[in-house]
Amino acid sequence: MKHIDLRSDTVTQPTQEMREAIYNAIVGDDVYREDPTMKRLEEYAAALLGKEAALFVPSGTFGNQLALLTHCQRGDEIILGDRCHIVQHEVGASSVIAGVQLRTLQDSRGMMDTAAVDKSIRNQDDVHYPSTGLICIENAHSNGMVGSLEYMQEIYSIASKHGLPVHLDGARIFNAALYLGVDAAELAVNCDSVMFCLSKGLCAPVGSILAGNSNFIEKARKGRKLMGGGLRQAGILAGAGLVALEKMRYRLAEDHDNAQVLGKELASIEGIKIDLADIHINMVFFDMSSFDVEEDKFIGRMLEKGIKVNGAEDGMMRLVTNQGVTREDIYYVVESIKSIIA
Repeated sequence: MKHIDLRSDTVTQPTQEMREAIYNAIVGDDVYREDPTMKRLEEYAAALLGKEAALFVPSGTFGNQLALLTHCQRGDEIILGDRCHIVQHEVGASSVIAGVQLRTLQDSRGMMDTAAVDKSIRNQDDVHYPSTGLICIENAHSNGMVGSLEYMQEIYSIASKHGLPVHLDGARIFNAALYLGVDAAELAVNCDSVMFCLSKGLCAPVGSILAGNSNFIEKARKGRKLMGGGLRQAGILAGAGLVALEKMRYRLAEDHDNAQVLGKELASIEGIKIDLADIHINMVFFDMSSFDVEEDKFIGRMLEKGIKVNGAEDGMMRLVTNQGVTREDIYYVVESIKSIIA
């Protein structure tokens, strides 16, 4: 039975072209820097973001944590939003891997108050304080919001004033760029390092990219080995990653359009609370708590209808459009929700 999977865009399957690229990839030992397919992927990824160099890593969490490890000294403090992925969904890795402290600031629609960021940077001369080592931002945010270029520029300006680096968790940077109508490099210019995923909406089966200047990536390469991410004939994975970047980023508009349709259809159901202005990328958040439907039963009924969804987080349901979800699927999902809550 075919399932319509709206739990996340992490569920996407590699395309036939990716499978062929995997099969035909010319490979070598990447730890020895002898894998030509991986070299091509990393060079192409760096060029797309306007950075000097890039490094393949197994996952987005790996890439973010490697960035923290590379930028910071043990005991440093990192300034970032309280709802960002590094804080909420990376199992406290920053304390284990980089040995850093997180100073979280309230974010609104995925963006921190820039004045609060400036004020939160520690006085380096006070022996009681930890040293501020890094500012992290996320765009697109895991709440589905896209921060403005002006916001990113202001954060980068503040960081530069204090001699601090900025890391961008850009897991869905191409979604953010599409929403803003700019190239991804226009976002990446406002940070010293950026991580983005080759999986998710781009459909590669494995992998993310960490990009920055040459010195940063050279240092990160050793950190990647320390973290267990030194891969051997990794061109098999790089082949799929190249298809993701060369072809699949151009189809993200389809996911965005489907999310807009899904949001409008859900908004037409009396009792569902949804803010259509908050649908920036391929994520649709809504509140259906007014209905007398137990969450576990709702999830089970949806599964019986061939639809996979996750439960609510902080009272909000999230549906994520992706390459495996068609426009016809969207209408079927909405009719299924109507029949369950009726």
